[in-house]
Amino acid sequence: MSGRALFRQPRRKRRGAALTLVFAGALTAGAVTGSLPGTAEARRMDAKAEATQGAGDAGKGAVPRPEDVRRAAAEAMAKGKSPTEAAEQAVSRSGDRWGAVYSEDEYAEFRDALDGEYTGVGLWAKRERDGHVTVSRVRSGSPAADAGIREGDRLRSVDGRGVDGRPVTEVVSQLRGDAEDASAGTPVTVGIQRGAASWSRTLHRARLSTDPVTVAEPVDGVAVVRVSAFTKGSARAVRDAVRHAPENTGIVLDLRGNSGGLVTEAVATASCFLDGGLVATYDVDGAQRALHAASGGDTARPLVALVDGGTMSAAELLTGALQDRGRAVVIGSRTFGKGSVQMPTELPDGSVAELTVGHYRTPSGHAVDGRGITPDLDAGPSALKRAERVLTGLGDPR
Repeated sequence: MSGRALFRQPRRKRRGAALTLVFAGALTAGAVTGSLPGTAEARRMDAKAEATQGAGDAGKGAVPRPEDVRRAAAEAMAKGKSPTEAAEQAVSRSGDRWGAVYSEDEYAEFRDALDGEYTGVGLWAKRERDGHVTVSRVRSGSPAADAGIREGDRLRSVDGRGVDGRPVTEVVSQLRGDAEDASAGTPVTVGIQRGAASWSRTLHRARLSTDPVTVAEPVDGVAVVRVSAFTKGSARAVRDAVRHAPENTGIVLDLRGNSGGLVTEAVATASCFLDGGLVATYDVDGAQRALHAASGGDTARPLVALVDGGTMSAAELLTGALQDRGRAVVIGSRTFGKGSVQMPTELPDGSVAELTVGHYRTPSGHAVDGRGITPDLDAGPSALKRAERVLTGLGDPR
């Protein structure tokens, strides 16, 4: 089993709902998975560890040890009971808010997400001020695109069930299906409205890539690089964007709504803008460890990082490094505040339990968990415009 981490929101009771959050960034404010190197469990699991971001009260109470949960699951199995349910009960009783138990199939979905792939129909959704759910983006070549669905269309129903008033995460979960019926080729019927016209289409889910990094053509000496999640390859995409930008171009690194991802990818992204040095420290069961950037990053080009309340986990780790190291001006609003570390424990039936074991800090020692990161300049919807003004005032990067 791969020891990859889960940066996500609290575990939902309904099986499969948490999987929706894996493909967040683009779909909703959910989460992706990530990893931290250097732990004993990581060395046992292909030199990777698993870290999950939590909130300020994560891990309160008597958090059970991995061996205790494993033992409870084994005893349940010996009695002919569900080891997964026994583990869920142990985690629930512990008070570990960010502890979670995943079935083997669910965990396989997470591993796919780490590679930047998922099963779905290729549309992104958001809730408008009036409560309606609209399509915010459609992936080219996806089932949604082939059915003629466009950005701005109103999503009225999924499989005959209305979406108004329901959480977007729940709607997206229904679009991609539970673990049992989320395979490529399975059907899902969506109700769409465009202006006065409305219709329904049955789409068939397909294997798609998350495409977490988008780059806008430079305008007035500013290039916007948006990173919606840190899945495999995202750091390389950011590095390519920086390398191909003209010398006199500043970079806006847009991390708004970025719900996290692979810590290794976040650190590699930091390496695009730093010439070595500390990115973050973290503790696992009291043992202190450190994450460092690689040398050779672009340290001269003006850089602004955009953040908001949806900036979580690995995205906060990156933001904290760039801010503390004086490499970027951070603009936006306070980030979410998810900075707890969890480790995975494989159970006898193949399911996986995750338990909070520690927390990480920024280079200056700032604790992110439950506090978030305060931007240098506060800005709301006009954050991008303000970032552009700041970059033009930073001077010629040469």
